[in-house]
Amino acid sequence: MSAYKWEFAPRFRRNAFGWRSDLPIKRIKEALSEIRLVARKEPTLAAEGAIVLLEKLSPALMNVDSSSGALGSMVNHAIETLVPLLTKADVDAATRARWLDRLWEAVQEDEMPYIEYLADFWGELCVEAKVASVWADQFLPIVERIWSPAEPGHGYFKGTDACLSALHVAGRHDELLALVAKARYKSWHNRRWGVKALVALGKKAEAVRYAEESRGLNTPEGQIAEVCEEILLSSGLADDAYQRYAIAANRTTTNLATFRAIAKKYPNKDAADILRDLVKSEPGAEGKWFAAAKDAGLFDVAIELARRSPTDPRTLTRAARDFASKRPEFAIDAGLTALHWMARGHGYELTGFDVHAAFDAVMQAALGAGLDEPQIKAQVRQMIEVQPAVLNFVQKILQVQLSQ
Repeated sequence: MSAYKWEFAPRFRRNAFGWRSDLPIKRIKEALSEIRLVARKEPTLAAEGAIVLLEKLSPALMNVDSSSGALGSMVNHAIETLVPLLTKADVDAATRARWLDRLWEAVQEDEMPYIEYLADFWGELCVEAKVASVWADQFLPIVERIWSPAEPGHGYFKGTDACLSALHVAGRHDELLALVAKARYKSWHNRRWGVKALVALGKKAEAVRYAEESRGLNTPEGQIAEVCEEILLSSGLADDAYQRYAIAANRTTTNLATFRAIAKKYPNKDAADILRDLVKSEPGAEGKWFAAAKDAGLFDVAIELARRSPTDPRTLTRAARDFASKRPEFAIDAGLTALHWMARGHGYELTGFDVHAAFDAVMQAALGAGLDEPQIKAQVRQMIEVQPAVLNFVQKILQVQLSQ
């Protein structure tokens, strides 16, 4: 098995990459694909490959600029992909012990660091509670010492998360809580393990309170909300979870994605009510929820929101184009609103093409709605009526269109 030649391995030699992160990200994806392919027929061999990759990652990435966060996210994704392969592999105790030793050595040599997230899964990697307990006993004295008030320095140890994870999997929840209480600082990074311990002990209400008490300076509010929401949902308290945590726990990259995440998690909640609560959470930014309202089929609400505050003209134009034949009245309103905000200077790096696209979408939708050309042009003229000292380029383009 050790003689197997992994295609990815030579590509991850020490200092293999320059400063750009695009190539190493590509190589990590290729390595994961190779390992997953092997896992279909030989899961133990795939687990060996996972260890090889984890051992090679940090030394290979030493010189890469990771300031954008893309590479770090990719490495974390790799860890989340590889850990299940390692935990599910059916191997004897001696083999797993060797695997753990190799992984711990990789964590210790992780200088940048890149694979520190692996420590979060240390208890899972142990697979058996008794193995996790042995590792916890190795780490415990060091963690207690660095968290001692008498100890100088900042109290950092690479095995801290591994210790807390191992205690959790070992079922030593009271010890875990006592250990976290000794930490020098009230950090969510440590206290999240206390929440897990309380949940495991069946003390869910206390776990929520414990999490809430973890709030403070530089605390990741979204993570705390997500954990509390999950506890309440698992307790059958969906209404309470929604009222207290749904919005904060499900904030994501876009407003539309946030709406979809909440709607999926709370299927018994009316979409209009979810949208109303989201809009209320960001007063003055109503237009940013246009796409969410459209996605929910709340077309009248979508237009009303788009008119209340500046909305991305390109988003409105796409809606006008996409619904020109299916819902022409909505498409007309969306296109006109796009022109309205363009004429008032809203929109990122707009060009004449954007103006023409919105106008053409309005005219196309007007045909579907049975409106004659003078009618719709009159509405366009009304939408762009602003009184700047000098006509802006949007008005100039549209004046030409309206005169034809």
